[in-house]
Amino acid sequence: MFVAVTLLMSAWEWNARTNIGLRAGDIDDSAQAWAEARRAADHAQVAIIGDSRILFDTDQARFQQLTGVRPVQASFVGTNSRLLLYNFANDRNFHGLLIVGMADVMYFGMPGLGVGAPAVRNYAKNDKPSQLSGLYIDRWLQNYLAFMDSDYRLSKMVPKLDHGWRKGVDSPYEDVWKISETFPGRQYFMWSQIQTNKYLQAHARHAWNGFKGPPVPPSLADKVIARSAEAVRRIRARGGDVIFIRPPSAPELRVNEQQRIPKALGWDRLLVGANAKGIHADDLPQAQNLELPEYSHLSRKCAAVFTDAYVRRLVQLTSRLKLRADAPPPLSTADCVPQTIASL
Repeated sequence: MFVAVTLLMSAWEWNARTNIGLRAGDIDDSAQAWAEARRAADHAQVAIIGDSRILFDTDQARFQQLTGVRPVQASFVGTNSRLLLYNFANDRNFHGLLIVGMADVMYFGMPGLGVGAPAVRNYAKNDKPSQLSGLYIDRWLQNYLAFMDSDYRLSKMVPKLDHGWRKGVDSPYEDVWKISETFPGRQYFMWSQIQTNKYLQAHARHAWNGFKGPPVPPSLADKVIARSAEAVRRIRARGGDVIFIRPPSAPELRVNEQQRIPKALGWDRLLVGANAKGIHADDLPQAQNLELPEYSHLSRKCAAVFTDAYVRRLVQLTSRLKLRADAPPPLSTADCVPQTIASL
């Protein structure tokens, strides 16, 4: 039995690494892992919150190379960053710099607060001995076994084999599949397969549905801005500060995002209403025409370029961070986009 189990497990591991493109050390994220980061953020000099864009598009190592500070990554995939902003506003322990990343249509128009809402609201309960021991054991195993990737468990793969779903019923093809890799410190990067596997890339693009939807009602945008302003005020009253960041999105999504909530009616009014500073991808010359394989998130190399660009702007907006004297030279689009593509 031991030999049989060992052979089967070895075969599955070989398949995961060779045919699927998984690798050991890609550590699944979880509510417990986020709660761990959230507790660390209480005493952090810099914490980052937001949806998956700022999560994928921030290279923590590059941030540290430039400033000497490694930010705590407390963003949550598929989750409105308003929820996280309110969470920090209600936390008396946080006195640092809070970077709030946003996708406009989520921040201003998402009716719910996203998939991370239960974890965010109950994070204080995610520190039980059984939860923590499970988290640590899972991490240890995933450092050696690629097949443990939660997106490629049999329970998730089997339904994808059935293409005969009834008309009008959402099939697994409509779900978001694996698009990222996660490393220690909740460092997310775009999964390389999304860049090279055309089927997976096409599916990832399909899953976003172009970010289509109805326009954001002005009354809702007004409420969001008012509540955001109050959250910023409360954080500043304790000695903290807030800076907003809008990462890039591809033209295929941007056209619909602009129709639903134009920059002038959302982003611009938010900064005025909250009396806050912000960094929009449009305003960073070094971060233009970057590679967005599935339209919504940057490739790993381009994440470093965007981080380099926004951190250099960040140190100009706040006295809480300084550019190191030995900081590496600036990056540009040429550092991550093949010249044959950049020249098109």
